[in-house]
Amino acid sequence: MPPLPPQPISPLDGRYRPAVGEIGEFLSEAGLNRARVHVEIDWLLYLTDHSLIGSEPLDAELARRLRAVVQEFGQADIDEIAAFEATTKHDVKAVEYYVRRRLDELGLTAIGELTHFGCTSEDINNLSYALTIRSAVTEVWLPAFTAVIDELRRQAVLYRDVPMLAHTHGQPATPTTMGKELAVNVHRLERVKAQIEGTEYLGKFSGATGTFAADLVADPAVDWQAVSRGFVTSLGLEWNPLTTQIESHDWQAELYSRISHANRILHNLCTDVWTYISIGYFTQIPVAGATGSSTMPHKVNPIRFENAEANLELSSALLDSLASTLVTSRLQRDLTDSSAQRNIGVALGHSVLALDNIRGGLGQIALNEDALARDLDANWEVLGEAIQTVVRAEVTAGRSSIVDPYALLKELTRGRRIGQAELVEFVQGLDIGDEAKARLVALTPAGYTGLASQLVEHIL
Repeated sequence: MPPLPPQPISPLDGRYRPAVGEIGEFLSEAGLNRARVHVEIDWLLYLTDHSLIGSEPLDAELARRLRAVVQEFGQADIDEIAAFEATTKHDVKAVEYYVRRRLDELGLTAIGELTHFGCTSEDINNLSYALTIRSAVTEVWLPAFTAVIDELRRQAVLYRDVPMLAHTHGQPATPTTMGKELAVNVHRLERVKAQIEGTEYLGKFSGATGTFAADLVADPAVDWQAVSRGFVTSLGLEWNPLTTQIESHDWQAELYSRISHANRILHNLCTDVWTYISIGYFTQIPVAGATGSSTMPHKVNPIRFENAEANLELSSALLDSLASTLVTSRLQRDLTDSSAQRNIGVALGHSVLALDNIRGGLGQIALNEDALARDLDANWEVLGEAIQTVVRAEVTAGRSSIVDPYALLKELTRGRRIGQAELVEFVQGLDIGDEAKARLVALTPAGYTGLASQLVEHIL
């Protein structure tokens, strides 16, 4: 059998690329190298703009053309850096040589030694990762996450008044509304979203062991901490003043833990919606031309939610691993983080794929209100809670002499199905006030939803 041409190993780069391709714009080797070029050029311009190390500000047109190197970065530049790395066997050194070549082409060879000045590779890398991760989260992951929340909110409002039998421990329980149950997910997800939006993207820029040693020797008169802070914040990042050779990655661990938490809330949503589909509360809208089963033509499978479950689990597994791995570095530096961070895009990619499936799945279901109504009408025993609570209130108010109302209702309803007639008969025979009795006789499972509809207001 002849060998296949080179194929992607990850399904994110193959089967699912249309859904997750945007992540690669930032969290790929090419995206990382573009960010490295950005940091290297911005550092050189920061030095010249502030006339550091004997330099002078560049002519405005030359500065614009230098910045255009980043703005116009494309496949030819990716290939050029790869060619340099084939020789250097060092990714950041390859970027440095690439930037020096651009300086030569612009007639700026005289300031070539300012390229990568006073830097360790990790000074460039940590800032580049902070920039690419921030872009991936804010421009790709968060919009996809928000779109799911918005669709859930829309459906929560739409179904806020539709009564539904609840199931605690999988058993019939006090009714709620479908809208309120969806609103619970919105509330949970919005809270985690606010935490993710509040992420601090930190950066260090302090040399080989975080001491500014080489900078200070090069020019003892410069306040290098102020320079470092100014440069890092000019990139829109938060300055980390105390590090080893590497930025400590605590902010990354915090971010990944929060996204993993969001994944798990979404996983809970998927299993609930899957179950509602299974018991007929939601019907699935068939997609024209789609096949549910290779042998059973009638089937419309909830594959969107099943696919999302799997990808949320993969994403969280990777994010949890990153969060635990990245906060540890032996003494002043080891390279475990270098390999680990190359999988950030994979971790977020699986989450983005899940979000795409959840949003698509939510758009292909419809509430079966008849099924909800039938289930409510078949479970009048759930009103036992209401009856025993009213009796307790009547006893406390001195309008009843019933002893142990809970036991009374337990005897009537536990493990038994009773209908409206039996319940009305039971209520009519209770030793309680006429007003309370009338209230209970008028009660139905569909009307026993408490403040469920009003609670939806909390997500508006």
